[in-house]
Amino acid sequence: MANDASTVFDLVILGGGSGGYAAALRGAQLGLDVALIEKDKVGGTCLHRGCIPTKALLHAGEIADQARESEQFGVKATFEGIDVPAVHKYKDDVISGLYKGLQGLIASRKVTYIEGEGRLSSPTSVDVNGQRIQGRHVLLATGSVPKSLPGLEIDGDRIISSDHALVLDRVPKSAIILGGGVIGVEFASAWKSFGTDVTIVEGLKHLVPVEDENSSKLLERAFRKRGIKFNLGTFFEKAEYTQDGVKVTLADGKEFEAEVLLVAIGRGPVSQGLGYEEAGVAMDRGYVLVDEYMRTNVPTISAVGDLVPTLQLAHVGFAEGILVAERLAGLKTVPIDYDGVPRVTYCHPEVASVGITEAKAKEVYGADKVVALKYNLAGNGKSKILKTAGEIKLVQVKDGAVVGVHMVGDRMGEQVGEAQLIYNWEALPAEVAQLIHAHPTQNEALGEAHLALAGKPLHSHD
Repeated sequence: MANDASTVFDLVILGGGSGGYAAALRGAQLGLDVALIEKDKVGGTCLHRGCIPTKALLHAGEIADQARESEQFGVKATFEGIDVPAVHKYKDDVISGLYKGLQGLIASRKVTYIEGEGRLSSPTSVDVNGQRIQGRHVLLATGSVPKSLPGLEIDGDRIISSDHALVLDRVPKSAIILGGGVIGVEFASAWKSFGTDVTIVEGLKHLVPVEDENSSKLLERAFRKRGIKFNLGTFFEKAEYTQDGVKVTLADGKEFEAEVLLVAIGRGPVSQGLGYEEAGVAMDRGYVLVDEYMRTNVPTISAVGDLVPTLQLAHVGFAEGILVAERLAGLKTVPIDYDGVPRVTYCHPEVASVGITEAKAKEVYGADKVVALKYNLAGNGKSKILKTAGEIKLVQVKDGAVVGVHMVGDRMGEQVGEAQLIYNWEALPAEVAQLIHAHPTQNEALGEAHLALAGKPLHSHD
């Protein structure tokens, strides 16, 4: 079909990552004739170099910690070290299974899949492999790549990005991580579990700085306890090679040395040289600008995922891709409430949240109209069994709905599903409090927090 120059697809998608393939699958399901163009592998960063492989490494690290700490549970086990090739095999087997499944889905939905490097050639066409693929609508979904700083060259050896870290052939003895956001703290957590001496350098005043300040402080406390070092509030100045590794100098003159430097300051959009500006697409700092329905200023072009300035999360890409497909198929669509998107940082302990922070709530509603409550996991039976510490913090508009749920503790990412229902359905504390949560579970902690906020605490003090 792609070889037939007379074929005009309903939707041509440039990029087969989370946003692109979600749009392809949903569009085909709704009867659209879809072409999906991807230069590498369908699944994009999330499946091959992001969400899935990093979580596999984090789980391997969790197993290592459990082996080291088994005696506190009455189990005698020995920890003999990390078999790096075996860890990579485990990780790659997970990716391979999911990749094959995704390829099968693409084929079963009869999406025309074209492997090659595409370029937008007009508002209704993409050139790839010497062919021009025509579409009534084009969706840009070319994703993102790791960013660096001016003068900081990522060499893939001593100064590395997350892409390199995922295929590193050894456990580094020591590492400096530049950036204390999601990517930085997840690698810090995994590497510490593997035995690396880790130092995080973050220019802002807290780790995971976009989270509620209480969550950041709880994570910092937990990282100190684990022996993960961090320097906050001073920005990076320069990096230089030493005989055995890298030396990092901060703006205040402070120096750190390690075997490797992981640059984890975020990801930037892939948009250069792809014909976007030539087609008249409005852009800002490399990002494609869209409205709440993911439409660009060009009527026949939409954009989704890391390419647009929304939350850089795979599940946001899924939602945006589905929204575009449904809009093009004529269904009624609703703009995404990005505050209502669940966010999880999969370090140990996990940080999970949905809604807005206490500081943001005070800014929006006024300080006297905001109520915040903290429920300590020390009162939760399952958390005691797991030997995890942390809190659930609720942010409520006085006499109104819960507008923020912020959680720190092992497995808190698994509790964020109910938390997003609480926020997105504008639940009152009393409404959640009347629901019966299974005992003993960590999920019960969410119920207990709402019981306390509703004025009838059970396993917590007034």
